[in-house]
Amino acid sequence: MEPLLRRTEENIPNIKQGENARNPFKPTGAFIGASWFALMIGAIGYCIGLWNANMQLNEKGYYLTILLFGLFSVISVQKSVRDRAEGIAVTDLYYGLSWFATIAAVLLLTIGLWNANMALSEKGFYAMAFCLSMFSSIAVQKNTRDSKLAGEKEV
Repeated sequence: MEPLLRRTEENIPNIKQGENARNPFKPTGAFIGASWFALMIGAIGYCIGLWNANMQLNEKGYYLTILLFGLFSVISVQKSVRDRAEGIAVTDLYYGLSWFATIAAVLLLTIGLWNANMALSEKGFYAMAFCLSMFSSIAVQKNTRDSKLAGEKEV
């Protein structure tokens, strides 16, 4: 199939006009709320698990640092991928470092949990809370960027 190179009347979506028209590029309130809710549940659940964990303070610090490092790295990946898709210059070094940081955060958590003296259910809890936090932080960043761009565009 050939990609559409030009917009024609047939391939332009039917957009409502008037004061009740919604910008189709702006995320819905439900998706924005669900993304923030998932981020809060994942990050707060992870932190509550650390608070109640029976481990030394340096171990708790390690797992908290991995969460923060992971959140920052996936946001950097999302931003650099999106910038490249929109034609904004992103250096190969930054792009590669953001991917490296994301992979490193996941590997560090995996290695830490593999060697931890915890029940398998605890390990699974930390892994799932970490994944939920990482995925939802990407969605929150995307929603923030889309909302800002939608405010700048007219329908």
